[in-house]
Amino acid sequence: MHSPEHCFTPFKESIDTYSLPERFTFPFYYEPHPLCLLAAKELQHHLETQTEWQHNFGLSEDKTAPIGKMFGVLLVQNEQGEIGYLSAFSGKMADQNLLSHFVPPVFDMLAEDSFFLSEQLEINKLTAVIKKLASNPEIEITRQSLKQEQAESRKQLEAHRSRMVEGRKTRKALRANGTALSSDELQELKKRLSQESVIEKLQLRDLKLHWESRLGALQQQLNDLTDEVNELKAKRKSLSSELQKKLFAQYRFLNVDGIEKDLNELFVDTSRKVPPAGAGECAAPKLLQYAFKWGMKPLAMAEFWWGSSPKSEIRQHKNFYPACKGKCQPILEHMLDGIEMDENPLLVNPCEGKTVEVIYQDNDMAVVNKPAEFLSVPGKTIEDSVYHRMKQQFPDATGPLIVHRLDMSTSGLMVIALSHRANKSLQKQFIQRTVQKRYVALVDGLIEQDEGIIKLPLRGDIDDRPRQLVCYQHGKPAETKWEVIERKSARTKVYLYPKTGRTHQLRVHCAHIEGLHMPMIGDDLYGKKANRLHLHAERLELTHPITNEFMQFQVEAEF
Repeated sequence: MHSPEHCFTPFKESIDTYSLPERFTFPFYYEPHPLCLLAAKELQHHLETQTEWQHNFGLSEDKTAPIGKMFGVLLVQNEQGEIGYLSAFSGKMADQNLLSHFVPPVFDMLAEDSFFLSEQLEINKLTAVIKKLASNPEIEITRQSLKQEQAESRKQLEAHRSRMVEGRKTRKALRANGTALSSDELQELKKRLSQESVIEKLQLRDLKLHWESRLGALQQQLNDLTDEVNELKAKRKSLSSELQKKLFAQYRFLNVDGIEKDLNELFVDTSRKVPPAGAGECAAPKLLQYAFKWGMKPLAMAEFWWGSSPKSEIRQHKNFYPACKGKCQPILEHMLDGIEMDENPLLVNPCEGKTVEVIYQDNDMAVVNKPAEFLSVPGKTIEDSVYHRMKQQFPDATGPLIVHRLDMSTSGLMVIALSHRANKSLQKQFIQRTVQKRYVALVDGLIEQDEGIIKLPLRGDIDDRPRQLVCYQHGKPAETKWEVIERKSARTKVYLYPKTGRTHQLRVHCAHIEGLHMPMIGDDLYGKKANRLHLHAERLELTHPITNEFMQFQVEAEF
């Protein structure tokens, strides 16, 4: 079912008018080749019409537990010189690894003869034993008793310390008033007060010892109940770790030169050291592995999302997406080594040929209008930025220049600190959120309401930076107010007022299903690429850092 004649798909229509790609796709930032668009269209038709399996993508009326999927198409030339494509899905689909029409996984952990299933079964049995032991009601009773006794011990010790403080105050007052006493009486008073102090300290010691003994006995009782559980948990952790390493060693990836490396080798020199969960199960590595294994020449690749978006991520149905960096970059760098690829556009200076307009300046501050696709600060490989230009334009500035940032793709107003004293004041204003900012954006769709507030906590996607996720558990609070300006041609222009300043906050709040559910026009991360991201920092209100004068700046958007 997964030999070349089954997985290699010839195009259904003639491709004589198409030109083949000159170089392979740079997988982390690309525009799909026309033949990849055609292949994706044919695959999408297959998904809509096939009847061999069932998977809830969230596209039907059944909205219970929908699971959207990333699919990939790889344009290839087979050993007979024919041009066609391979298809793949990420992870499992319809609870299976192997489905007709799609390339197989690099390693099928679900195969009946796989060590994974038998060893995972042992771990599952261990988990069942742990769960049974941990459900012993005596454990929770003892844990609660220990918690209550700890609280009581803190209460009694604190009460005794408070009495000691009051005792010290009383003794101090008695000593101060002892000047009227005779020498013998004063000596007797001091002796008595000293003894009181010693008694209080001894009482505190005895109280501590009493509670240490009492709590120690309870803790030991709890340990006796949980030691076996903890030992089994440690054993399970060790078994899981060994199984994971063994599993990663089975995921062996080829490149064009026939060199093979497993996941453990590929991730050992990364910052994480170990492969993340799901590494090697994405569509791109599966496609390339199959092509190399069967002697096919990879020509171009594209990946698209099919189905409803996950709750945390932003994925648009049928949109094309680059390969994820956290899981796929170390793998694809190896697999594509030796293949001529399109240039990495992220290494090209986006600021070249553009100017940063200064719309206001004095001795302490300046306000500039940053163009779209222009870095605020130097990147890893590109120095040109607002900071670099300001450093050139204001060589005598004593301030750090950059007080706040705009995303590279966002245009609009930035305030620049030219002096140290100005920077201190401006930073304080941003921290205290007294600086007022208004953005204008054009979103893809018609918003029914006229205004609203979006509150969605955000955090970075560690597997696919710089993308951001909505995360109620670990995300930082993010709030945006919005107002409709106009509705036209199935698009809506809005004002955006960010209360917080999280990375990609406005873009995510517009695109996410719990926000406006309408990505900005030109958002290549959360929507579809266009000539530019239609987001502009239009207005900026602040207090002059030296004169305390209220200042308002505004530059209209180009869209």
